[in-house]
Amino acid sequence: MYDLNERDTEDVEFALSIIGVTSKNILEIACGSGRFLVPMAKAGHIVTGLDFDEYMLNKIRAKSDGIDNITWRKADVFNDDWGKGFDVVVIAGNFLFNLISDMDYEEAQRLLFKKAAEALVPGGSIYIDYGYTMHPEKWFADSGENVIWQGTDSDGNTGRMVLLNSTFDKQSNINQFTRRFELTLADGREIKEDILSSKHFATLEQVHAWLSSNDFIVEKEYGDYNRSPIGENTNRAVIWAKKLAR
Repeated sequence: MYDLNERDTEDVEFALSIIGVTSKNILEIACGSGRFLVPMAKAGHIVTGLDFDEYMLNKIRAKSDGIDNITWRKADVFNDDWGKGFDVVVIAGNFLFNLISDMDYEEAQRLLFKKAAEALVPGGSIYIDYGYTMHPEKWFADSGENVIWQGTDSDGNTGRMVLLNSTFDKQSNINQFTRRFELTLADGREIKEDILSSKHFATLEQVHAWLSSNDFIVEKEYGDYNRSPIGENTNRAVIWAKKLAR
């Protein structure tokens, strides 16, 4: 259902425009079903993808048939090794806000920057893209129902995933909510599950500090895919930062 709902390519095309046309050795964290990974490979880059979800990873093969400059593997990006020698590390698709880990959420976010620096060659770059607002309390303080996806997948399972009772604490930057799955499987079984969730919203100041502490310098920074500066009316934080050679 993710593939059926996530059909917009604007973020992928923007990432490719920032990465450039010269072939690079790219590592994508949380590559999922290859929405970024496959287009980057088709653009001529040598790409490696890591993700914890083997069901998502299994969808990459059909999308990348005939492409020999793409690899992927199942990995816990917080506990497993990423490898080394990459020119670019990509952390996109809102993963900075939607990560899954048993660690403290803010610590897990910080760790991503450390591991990215270790995986890059000197002079390599990190590409970050996540939903960002200067007023997160307006985004996340919502007692209503927010439908994230719904529909029928290729196996005939129908359903939806919604977020409920979202709150935001301005002191801790913690967003709490209930994630509800409502599914009717092709065999007639019904599944309904509520999962209490808590996420840490990373401010721009925090991201800048994590970059700086890992010897990155920000070269480009945008608030949307029109290259607007981050401001009151933008909804993304897109950052391209270079690892300093030491």
